[in-house]
Amino acid sequence: MWAQRRDILYLTICLEDCKDPIIEIEPEKIYFKGVGGTEQKMHELTINLYNEIVPSITTKTLRGRTFELVLTKKEEGPYWPRLTKEKTKAHWLKSDFNKWKDEDDSDNENGLVDSNNLEEMMRQMGGLGGSGGSGSSKSQFETFEDMGDEGNGIDSDDDDLPELIE
Repeated sequence: MWAQRRDILYLTICLEDCKDPIIEIEPEKIYFKGVGGTEQKMHELTINLYNEIVPSITTKTLRGRTFELVLTKKEEGPYWPRLTKEKTKAHWLKSDFNKWKDEDDSDNENGLVDSNNLEEMMRQMGGLGGSGGSGSSKSQFETFEDMGDEGNGIDSDDDDLPELIE
C-alpha cells in the first residue's frame, strides 16, 4: 500500500510472519525479499519508482505483520501520478487511504485543527467564554433560573401531534 505528500511517500509492505527480510532502497527503486505468509513462501518484489527518492533519509519500521517505509522525494513538488514508472496497474499495489491526503488539502500533517485556532474559532462563535463574546470567562447564565423562559422545560418539540389516519 502507498500514500504520498508533497515531499514524502509512505510505502507499507504487508507480509505476516516475515523474519529477516531484505529491503534495499535505491534512488529509483525499492527491492524486497522475504519468506512469510500463511504458507511461509518466498516473496520478492522490485518497485521501479516513478521518480527519485533520497535513500539516506528513509525510515523503516516493523509493525507486527507490516513493514512501513517513509521515503523522502528527491524533489518536493507536485504529487506523483502513480508510485511506479510503469503505467500499468499492479494488482498487488493499493492506495493507503489511512495515510492518504489530497494534494490540495491543508499542510497540517495530523489532519487535526490547530488548538489555538480552534479556541479562537469557538470564541467567535460564542462556544467558549473568555475574551470573545461576553468579555468574561463566566457563563452568560449562572443558573437555570437565570435563563428565564428558556429554562422552563417547554420545548417546541413537545407540541401535540395530530392523530394518524389509517
